Amino acid sequence: MLAGRTTTEELLAYLVAFDTTSRNSNLDLIAFVRDYLAAYGVESVTIPSESGEKASLFATIGPKGMGGVCLSGHSDVVPVDGQPWTSDPFTLTPKDDRVYGRGACDMKGFIATCLAMVPQMAAATLATPIHLLVSYDEEIGCTGVVPAVRRLGVDLPLPRACIVGEPTSMRVVDAHKSGIAYMTTVTGREAHSSMPQLGANAIFAAAELIGELDRMRAELIATGDPSGRFDPPNTTLQVTVIEGGTAGNIVPRQCALRWNLRGLPDFDEEALLARFMAFAEGTVLPKLRASAPEAAITTDFIYKVPPLAPQTGSPAELLALRLAGQNRTHTVAYGTEGGHFQAQGIPTVICGPGSIDQAHKPDEFIEVSQLRACERFLTGLIAECAG
Repeated sequence: MLAGRTTTEELLAYLVAFDTTSRNSNLDLIAFVRDYLAAYGVESVTIPSESGEKASLFATIGPKGMGGVCLSGHSDVVPVDGQPWTSDPFTLTPKDDRVYGRGACDMKGFIATCLAMVPQMAAATLATPIHLLVSYDEEIGCTGVVPAVRRLGVDLPLPRACIVGEPTSMRVVDAHKSGIAYMTTVTGREAHSSMPQLGANAIFAAAELIGELDRMRAELIATGDPSGRFDPPNTTLQVTVIEGGTAGNIVPRQCALRWNLRGLPDFDEEALLARFMAFAEGTVLPKLRASAPEAAITTDFIYKVPPLAPQTGSPAELLALRLAGQNRTHTVAYGTEGGHFQAQGIPTVICGPGSIDQAHKPDEFIEVSQLRACERFLTGLIAECAG
């Protein structure tokens, strides 16, 4: 285990070296964090996934009980497969005033900064506790944090505020869109392509469904964002994956399309889904069943990342603005785990080092100046919690 005071960059190098791509286990990283905290007398609780192959970690520094401020970050990263990196993505590489590595920006930089400040947190006489939560599977739907969040206020302390350290260039973000994904599967009937009347073409039917989604997409653009705060300024709808067909001389029996929404905080996705299903069942399906009574169209829910709604004047917003030295909040288009904390009744904002512009790319990096800014932010938090 690391001995003595360890810098943010040293800790970030350790964290980046763990290949916690979402398809992999994160248990080695969680064990590292657990042992590091224990070296400073900080106890922690691990919350395993159902499979036991992954886990979240929750720790409290300072007085036990309810209240306090939670600092939350996810440990998983996106794949590097096929990306043209110019350095080893799992070796932190300094260059100029940046450090490069998968997850350096999104979001191991924040976790490393929190860990680097643990000695100061442990040495301070905190009147208000600081909680640390390290989660998993954020990159595949923000699902991993849910079991931990559900325990807050039950057998784990309920924080009075949460700061999720996603990369915002240390700007305070009080709202983001939802992220909702669906898979629609069309089942028709196969036939020889020279005798199409004997079959039911699933790809033609899927094309009609895509046309309806495109019409709804255009309407969402026209409706816009009444708050005027988001970029792009509307709920967005995209078809992202299409799979169908067997061979060039077979009427396709099946076609599946994956589509998603990025909804404004008050968007009614249930109404949109109901309209889509009504079109599928009332317009498209009867055409398929005219020649193939067994035809079907099903839409399955894949995941939902809840939106983060603004809570003007909340403890989280006021605290983060004060610590960041700012007087206004911002929005982001991407989703985070923040909505899960808010749904649990915990006022939440997003604020962390690095720019989302660098996330998920080859040669992902974070500016060293951003790590220093996050350290100053957390130094202020320690002072606040010390009373």
